[in-house]
Amino acid sequence: MPDLTPSELIEDVLFVDPTIHGDDRGFFIETYRRQWFPLGREMIQGNRGDRVAGCLVGLHYHLHQSDYWYVPRGRARVVLHDLRQGSPTDGATQCFDLGEQADGTFSHRGVYIPPGVAHGFASLTDMTITYLVDGYYNPADELGVAWDDPQIGADWGLDDPILSERDGKNPNRADIHPQWQPHHQLRT
Repeated sequence: MPDLTPSELIEDVLFVDPTIHGDDRGFFIETYRRQWFPLGREMIQGNRGDRVAGCLVGLHYHLHQSDYWYVPRGRARVVLHDLRQGSPTDGATQCFDLGEQADGTFSHRGVYIPPGVAHGFASLTDMTITYLVDGYYNPADELGVAWDDPQIGADWGLDDPILSERDGKNPNRADIHPQWQPHHQLRT
């Protein structure tokens, strides 16, 4: 059983530190299991992204979709920001590294990101990210907030990132249209 640790900064974000089974041949890791997330829905699509060092992806958010991220190669600086109105952690920002760590060790930690929490990553090295989602691609639920919004105050670990055109045009948090503003979902 992995160690499951709730974020101390953003409600409903969950970190997974999997059990590593290894011997002289290498190692095996179970990176995801549905039962680890009793409040989540079934993940129905798996994706992989490869990025060169210096790229920044985000900040993206969804009103209806959760993500589960794992970095099997390289180092990603992850930024999460709670956009959910009514959340006890509304406005909180959390930055951390997945994959290769600054000290040369490797963390096999994964992170569960609920709807309404903006998420992005900077590739501090060439890297691979895998992510599972609990909804099929829906362009109407692909939303964004500015990566460099001073209200969010993210430490991306990059000075001059490579951005997509889309990510370069995302609005600041204060400029998100009310129709696209996430709201905190009460647990039942």
